[in-house]
Amino acid sequence: MEPPQDVFGRTFVEVMSEKYSPENFPVRRGPGIGVVVVPITCPQGSPMKDRLNLPSILVLTGCGINRAGDQAEIAAFCAHVIELDLSHNKLQDWQEISKIVSNIPNLEFLNLSSNPLGGVTLEPRWAECFSRVRRLIFNNTQVSWDTLLLLTRETTELEELFLCLNEYSSVSASSMACPSLRLLHITDNSLKDWAEVRKFGSMFPSLDTLIMANNNLASIEDSKDMLLRLFPKLRSINLHNSGFNRWEDIEKLNFFPRLEEVRLQGIPLLQTYTNTEQRSLMVAQLPSISLLNGSVVTDSEREDAERFFIRYHLDYPEEELPYRYHSLVTKYGKLEPLAEIDLRPRCRAEVEVHCEEKVEQLSIRLDQTVAELKKQLTTVVQLSTSSMRIYYIDKCSAFGPEEMKYKTRALHSYSIQDGDEILVVPKTKLKAGVQLPK
Repeated sequence: MEPPQDVFGRTFVEVMSEKYSPENFPVRRGPGIGVVVVPITCPQGSPMKDRLNLPSILVLTGCGINRAGDQAEIAAFCAHVIELDLSHNKLQDWQEISKIVSNIPNLEFLNLSSNPLGGVTLEPRWAECFSRVRRLIFNNTQVSWDTLLLLTRETTELEELFLCLNEYSSVSASSMACPSLRLLHITDNSLKDWAEVRKFGSMFPSLDTLIMANNNLASIEDSKDMLLRLFPKLRSINLHNSGFNRWEDIEKLNFFPRLEEVRLQGIPLLQTYTNTEQRSLMVAQLPSISLLNGSVVTDSEREDAERFFIRYHLDYPEEELPYRYHSLVTKYGKLEPLAEIDLRPRCRAEVEVHCEEKVEQLSIRLDQTVAELKKQLTTVVQLSTSSMRIYYIDKCSAFGPEEMKYKTRALHSYSIQDGDEILVVPKTKLKAGVQLPK
């Protein structure tokens, strides 16, 4: 008895035939995913010719693919394909991958994430077929840097490269640059030394976006002159969860001449600050950025942050003042500390309680209700809550007493201040026609 075919993996052609047969995928609508009519120039006699309708975006993830299959079938049915997702398969032979890619002439996007490519050698003759690809994703593949350098040399139109979760702690330098690359996404690796990041500058001179969160990068070690040349076109950088613990590293971001967007959260430097302090200090330190951690920095926010920065450092010794402090003092002058104003709502008030001829000083909670105040007053005036009516007298107001008749109303809504009065009148007196004070 022969073992099941899946034990040894499956071919790209087998999975493509199964997933996109009319029985499993009969109708597709919308731009880019309509039913594809096989051109008449396709090889005749194909066993799949009359039963495959392929979209231009192929998604074949987690299907156990480990080899290409019949290359003529790939060429016949994939001429129009522009995106191919082969993530979470079993591809570990570059020759098999090249057979697939070489027969998809219009391929621009290729996702090989979570395929076991670590330690697998790519020969130059197999790399040539990648020349048209613009976006490559190798997340969680452990693909070697030697392989990547070969691919970047051959992929002359490569614009985006994704290398997350590959356990990289170092980078191999390249003698040849890849001038087309605009985005490098290399999060969740182990690149702690700036010397490794420096290599990206020479390899990818046109880099626009560098995303390297979760690498625990220790610091930025280059001088201003070096940084000005290193990433001349870098517009956006993501350094979330790096290991920065000095403000000098933040200041050095200003030396990237075109930097506009910074994402920098979860670093040791900021742990002792409140969220408001973190953002204000960062905005003040980075005068050229327009986006910080995904939020737009407005002109008014920048001015407030810069003024905050000056006041925050007023008590620092001269030798500990950051360089940015002096430039901001030149701009705004040496500002005085802001007056401290407590805007928290009052919790208590000292009032006079008047009941007939009796006057008592009483401290009352302003967060309680009228009903709760009546309970408090029972021990002061020796009346039950049902036999009293209470009035609030604002000593600074020209108006007369205001009856506090709504049991659930909170006392703070009356704006009670220290020295105001609470008048308690027995209901028996009211029936007898007692006049309230005016």
